Amino acid sequence: MVIPPGKQVAGEPAPDGRATLRHEVVWEDGAVRAAEARHALRALLDEVPRTGRAAVPVPLRLDAELAVSELVTNAARHAPGPCGLVLRLSDGELTIAVWDTSTEVPKVREADPARVGGHGLRLVHTVSDRVVAAPYGVGKRIVAHFALPADPGADRSEAAALPAPSRA
Repeated sequence: MVIPPGKQVAGEPAPDGRATLRHEVVWEDGAVRAAEARHALRALLDEVPRTGRAAVPVPLRLDAELAVSELVTNAARHAPGPCGLVLRLSDGELTIAVWDTSTEVPKVREADPARVGGHGLRLVHTVSDRVVAAPYGVGKRIVAHFALPADPGADRSEAAALPAPSRA
């Protein structure tokens, strides 16, 4: 079942008063689709400017789409049972967490241009700032972290508070 981002509950307010955006999706056995995960991510990222934050840059959006596709596809291929996706965006970071029922923590394989498949986790590590895999419930959770660029609106407000330089 996919819940539209507008129906999601925002998290705790950030220090500047803006809420953390959060979106969760849970798929039943075999129902997971990478396209749905990308759609959920796009919908969340489309909400960002409505919160007063700067839009997420296109290159970062594309990297996040690649990561969510790979993580959800891996869950569908290698884990029996349900799986889920949790997207979270705060002022400094976007996280993409995928959980599934497999207890096997995946390993990044060496690059091999002759191999078909087995490159997804390497791609996620390449486009993300950090990837963490850990046990979760009866399975595991893999979280890809993406640092967000500084919000230019925040920089302008801080600059406005500084005194003008004096001319000597």
